[in-house]
Amino acid sequence: MNWSTAIRYRARSVIGKTVSIGKRLMIVGVAALVATVPMLAQSSDLQQRLAAVKQSAAENQQRLHEYQWIETTQLTLKGEAKPLKQSLCQYGPDGAVQKTPMGPPPEPPSGRRVKQRIIEKKTEEMQQYMGQVKSLLGMYVPPDPQKIGQAYQAGKVSLNPAGGGVTLVFTDYAQPGDQMTLFFDTAAKKISSVNVNTYMDDPKDKVTLTVQMASLPDGTNYAQQTVLDATAKKLQATTTNSNYQKRDAY
Repeated sequence: MNWSTAIRYRARSVIGKTVSIGKRLMIVGVAALVATVPMLAQSSDLQQRLAAVKQSAAENQQRLHEYQWIETTQLTLKGEAKPLKQSLCQYGPDGAVQKTPMGPPPEPPSGRRVKQRIIEKKTEEMQQYMGQVKSLLGMYVPPDPQKIGQAYQAGKVSLNPAGGGVTLVFTDYAQPGDQMTLFFDTAAKKISSVNVNTYMDDPKDKVTLTVQMASLPDGTNYAQQTVLDATAKKLQATTTNSNYQKRDAY
């Protein structure tokens, strides 16, 4: 092999290797693009769905401030049903729900003074616990548009198609380790149900919430019934909201 032939052979070899490397890089690039396109589409879809959920929640929250309603709570402690409690509810100037008890006050405990003190102490402890539970419930229902946005920015939201809508799953929504699942009716543009797995101060004190939403004649969405299970306390609280009326009607 002479000198010129050797040069041509080496040139063809280099060109062949270059083409081969180029092909491999092109294949890798195409594969990466194919893998990226669904991810971008899913991210875009998630953004659109979240924007719809946030808008729906914000508008709905504003409408709810125009109403008064009756809240009825049924407690079951260790399998024993407690007397129903009713309150007239409305939003105050600070945005928090104000509750006015309805009906006669609870009867004082009967029996000897020592027994009365024990009952009073247990009742006070339970009322305090229920107050904490209500505060916990308020962290999730109604869903907060700001927290929804924060969860998305933190990458704590997943989207799953479901019949008639989508399911949005939020992790670390209000507390580390919690999970909130929303079903969003895409046709009605409303949240139709909420399920929460969370806890009180101690993660061992688990609490689950199941919320069924309903709509008023003007389209305002509200939590029709909430079932709360506090397994550590063997407590179940079923709260039903009804008799919604515009506040200026009173």
